[in-house]
Amino acid sequence: MVRRPLAAAVVALTAALLGAGSGAGAPAQATKLVGTVGPGFTITLRDAQGAVVSRLDPGTYEIEVRDLAEEHNFHLRGPGVDRATSVAGTGTETWTVTLRDGTYTFLCDPHSTSMRGTFTVGTPTSKPPPLVVTAKSRLFLTSGPGFTITLRTAAGADVKQMKLGTYTVVVRDRSRIHNARIVAPGFNRATTLPFVGNQTWRVKLAKPGTLRFLCDPHALTGMRGSAKIVR
Repeated sequence: MVRRPLAAAVVALTAALLGAGSGAGAPAQATKLVGTVGPGFTITLRDAQGAVVSRLDPGTYEIEVRDLAEEHNFHLRGPGVDRATSVAGTGTETWTVTLRDGTYTFLCDPHSTSMRGTFTVGTPTSKPPPLVVTAKSRLFLTSGPGFTITLRTAAGADVKQMKLGTYTVVVRDRSRIHNARIVAPGFNRATTLPFVGNQTWRVKLAKPGTLRFLCDPHALTGMRGSAKIVR
């Protein structure tokens, strides 16, 4: 009579321990975020409690993207992530993304100068000095197919500062509604609007100043950028 309660207690304790162990092996769910663009000229990224996102820990996140306007889109880009909804479409999408240390930007491509936000992932660190490219670097100017234009190195780094010299720039025009133009001291060249394809330009930078790159029809809506020309 004494042993039965003891045996029952052992069985119950063993079952409890096994149950706890099985739960520990369950995969963790991705943290949910909500990105919303429109219907007006607003774009936000919030957590599940509705707070504006300014900093996140590295990891996997599930983002519910609510695109509520035909004239806007929701574009998220940063280390390892570059995803966007279409400008003409509306609706809700769910993205699963892995965020790494760094800074991320969410924006509406057609209205990127006013409809944009940023957040950091991980522990902020001091900014490294800007990359200064030289004429030995082969550069790529890409316009479209969406409402974006970029000037980058072969490794994918944005060009912010350039030494004097003559550069080889591969121009990739990806849309009939866009073009690609470079304006710098002593240089001004562009592709045509109907053109779609690649061109290779020799861009001579002989004076310090500013190099600007842009899409002529959509420069005022955000398709533009610049790099500083230094000695």
